[in-house]
Amino acid sequence: MYELLFWRYIDEIYLNHHEVYEALVEKEEVDGLEKLPVEVIINRINSVFSKWERVDENSWKNNEGKGAFQVITTPQSIKIDCYGTEGKTMNQLVDLIAEFKCPLYDPQVPERYDEMSE
Repeated sequence: MYELLFWRYIDEIYLNHHEVYEALVEKEEVDGLEKLPVEVIINRINSVFSKWERVDENSWKNNEGKGAFQVITTPQSIKIDCYGTEGKTMNQLVDLIAEFKCPLYDPQVPERYDEMSE
């Protein structure tokens, strides 16, 4: 499994990314993060991946290739667990969530990919 996590800071606020990640994984609310349009984002994912089988409300499976993913949300975050998913598909998910001004935090590295990263 490969995790992708997304959130958006309130303007001018930046926190320790890994501590934010840990709190969001535990489904805790984090001061300094914006609320996200979770339903709109899920609908966008479903639209972009319409050729994939929607296994349940939050999971998609590629019946014509590799991979599956599950989307886990809080009011402040989108977490996508990828299972055997190709890199180009993960990049597509990253780009899709970026449309909502939510950069990727990759806990495997760990690094957040936004304009404030060095």
